[in-house]
Amino acid sequence: MKSILLFTLILVSSFSLSQTKNIVGTEKIENQTQKNHLNQILFLDKVVPLDDLKESDFLKTMIFQEDKDFDIRVFHDNSLVNYLHQLDNSLTVDELLKKGNYQFTFYVDGKLIYTENLNSGAGKSEDKKIKTNFRIPFLNTQNEDSWGRYLWSRFYFANGGLDALEEGNHTLKIEIKPYLKTSTLKVGNVIASGEIKLIVPKKNVSEEQITIQKIKPNSGWKVSEEKFDQEKIRLLNQKIAENKFREITGIVVIKNNQLLLEEYFNGYNRDSLNDTRSVGKSFASALAGIAMKDGYLKSENQKISEFYDLKTFKDYSSKKDSVTIKSLMTMSSSFDGNDSDYDSPGNEENMYPTENWVKFTLDLPMTENKIGEKWSYFTAGAVLSGDILDKSVPKGLENYADKKLFKPLEIKNYKWQYTPQNKVSLAGGLRMRALDLAKFGQLYKNNGVWNGKTILNKDWIKKSFTNYFSDTSDFEGYGYLFWRKIYKIGNKSFETYQSSGNGGNKIIMFSELPIVMVITAKAYNKPYSHSQVDKMVQEYVLPAVHQ
Repeated sequence: MKSILLFTLILVSSFSLSQTKNIVGTEKIENQTQKNHLNQILFLDKVVPLDDLKESDFLKTMIFQEDKDFDIRVFHDNSLVNYLHQLDNSLTVDELLKKGNYQFTFYVDGKLIYTENLNSGAGKSEDKKIKTNFRIPFLNTQNEDSWGRYLWSRFYFANGGLDALEEGNHTLKIEIKPYLKTSTLKVGNVIASGEIKLIVPKKNVSEEQITIQKIKPNSGWKVSEEKFDQEKIRLLNQKIAENKFREITGIVVIKNNQLLLEEYFNGYNRDSLNDTRSVGKSFASALAGIAMKDGYLKSENQKISEFYDLKTFKDYSSKKDSVTIKSLMTMSSSFDGNDSDYDSPGNEENMYPTENWVKFTLDLPMTENKIGEKWSYFTAGAVLSGDILDKSVPKGLENYADKKLFKPLEIKNYKWQYTPQNKVSLAGGLRMRALDLAKFGQLYKNNGVWNGKTILNKDWIKKSFTNYFSDTSDFEGYGYLFWRKIYKIGNKSFETYQSSGNGGNKIIMFSELPIVMVITAKAYNKPYSHSQVDKMVQEYVLPAVHQ
């Protein structure tokens, strides 16, 4: 009996060893500092090469300042690929690298704030195979580019870190685990952890920066005499001044067709032209509706084959003949284009360097998705919509937009972005004053009427503000080049449709409230740009003006 038990134990031990055996060889751990701190995360306030590290470089306490270096050193006893192999020994090295990476978890004062499974593309593949230590610059005075910098931004600005690390003394703890995402998510044990005491100093803000800005004459709007929660807006102004909400340039609120709030920040003023990026896409939707009202387009169900000889472009398939204007405006045309996927042939970054953006779009292959059903953000499709409009309206789209939309709204000062063919680009980039962006939003709240004149048909607005993807779980909806977004105050939900552009630029129209908001910002390509604006609206602006 004892011999059988012993034999079983040997088998279990052998099996266990085979399960944890490395799949790749790692670099030899020779650095004494690493040997002293295996499976630890250590914090520094300067950049120090590994071989020059001294124990005195590692900090237990630090005054946290966003304009100073903040580095971490991570020391493991194995490489990432070998940790991943322990989670699933059936996968090859390449499969492990494609399906897994590090999971970072941030705690402040013992409270879980944020967990992120790093994108599998973060970090160099060769390093993940053999390296057992690495450096991550969270904050860097030389603006060093790294995945660590973006990881910190997502934690700090977009996912609660900034609020948790308010003025005072705090303990920041970080844990690292390996993760694999196959049919299920597998997360390993902690492979490194560390903590540091952070002293967050008070930021000096003047009363002038907090004070609500008085609305100056000649705004073009009747000024509202309605009351609003001034303390909420003062608190918001303070957070903007403290740089807790970043690179915000303007806030305008229209309530009951009257100007209630007009605030500018960071050197911007009433006459500043804001680069609103993809907010301009919504203007394509409006201009399409106007062109249909005027009879220059029959309907949004027209096929692009009516405007182009599709057989003269690359990757022709009969499916292209069925692409409609509507499918372009709802981002569901089935072209192989997805701006969220860097590997997508139709990603907008592949379009901009080309000589002809329309040709780029029509040359794209089609996916297997059914037209009108699968949503993916596709800027090139908006460009194609603009070109169809330009072909269809008299004297071209630029002249038509000025005559039929901007002049009736008394919008005089604006600048388009142009395609390489010197046509107005409806990909985005329209520059406009915040007060004029508000006119565009109010036009929709007025069911298409401005100063007694119908610019847009009411039915077109209803179609534009319809969610065509109610069964999609990863976002709240999309209409005709307008986003659907829900804000919540307590147990009440408030539906909006909005124009939205890189940097945090938004025109927000509430479905059931007589309110239009414009937020302008220049946090371009920052991971927190939209989330911080949504937080501003939900926690400050909406509660202040909705009473």
